[in-house]
Amino acid sequence: MKKVTLIRGDGIGPEIAEATRRCVEATGAAIEWDVQEAGLDAMEELGTPLPEATLASVEANGVALKAPITTPVGTGFRSINVHMRQHFDTYACLRPCKSYEGVRSKYDNIDLVVVRENTEDLYAGIEFQKDTAEAAELTQWINQRSKQQIKYKSGISIKPISVEGTERIVQFAFDYARKNKRKKVTSVHKANIMKHSDGLWLDVSREVAKKNTDIEFEDRIVDNMCMQLVQKPELYDVIVLPNLYGDILSDLCAGLVGGLGVAPGANIGAKTAIFEATHGSAPKYKGQNKVNPTALILSSMLMLRHLDMFAEAEKLENAVAAVIAEGKDVTYDMKPTRDDPTAVGTSEMADAIIAKM
Repeated sequence: MKKVTLIRGDGIGPEIAEATRRCVEATGAAIEWDVQEAGLDAMEELGTPLPEATLASVEANGVALKAPITTPVGTGFRSINVHMRQHFDTYACLRPCKSYEGVRSKYDNIDLVVVRENTEDLYAGIEFQKDTAEAAELTQWINQRSKQQIKYKSGISIKPISVEGTERIVQFAFDYARKNKRKKVTSVHKANIMKHSDGLWLDVSREVAKKNTDIEFEDRIVDNMCMQLVQKPELYDVIVLPNLYGDILSDLCAGLVGGLGVAPGANIGAKTAIFEATHGSAPKYKGQNKVNPTALILSSMLMLRHLDMFAEAEKLENAVAAVIAEGKDVTYDMKPTRDDPTAVGTSEMADAIIAKM
């Protein structure tokens, strides 16, 4: 029996968390839930949006399923999600994007996995605000040492990409490809322009690829990669990217398969893995039993794979796919028109998925 932290979140979080929990249990997976709170509801009850008990539970169990969370304004957290990634060093953001029959999209037969580095690059948060002494000092220091001059009154963000950070995320991509019977890893960069940051990323990617010759490897410049994904996405398999590019292209790939409502996600580190839907908490729909639970249910499918519960994961994914393809017991956003009176609620869609197992 594997103990897993279930973070119920806020807004629509508790509803889709409960729907997901029931679906996972219907697979027969040997999981014991450790239910914890975070977000606005936790703030109101406990005075903090991220209780120590929640962090302790995730650390102890090593695996968490997290429903969407709102970061309350004025709490000291830039983002609860970012804080958790940094706290647990979940350096790999995993975003599979797969076509399911019945989901409206301009594309079909898409089956991509985006692996995004989570800790470095422009999202590292190393910034200097314009008109501050620190920004002025840094600007002067750079202008004395670089042919390229920074204008005074500039805001500055630093883009660190390290050998260690690149090695571990590219190796993660190869390991994921191997474990999940994928055939190719594509490393994405802008090394033709940013030769000392993205150039390092590309060099290290190639070195890691030399140690993983059982998996095909290639690289693509990021702007060309965007065009390739729109024109011929079927050529790609596992795509590994630095933080900023990964953020942008993961949403692009989600758009290829119908949007964030069917896009699962995970943040994975050496000791901790947190599985979550990629959409927000949608507080205006709270308590209405209306929203689509698919993204979190598919995130739990990724969790089952991570736990080597492959049979249970396949059973769950097949049931979700069958319900979506049938198109009968699905939420309003998956109907041909959003005002379709035959749309069912969150709980009823979960019931239909369970019935398919």
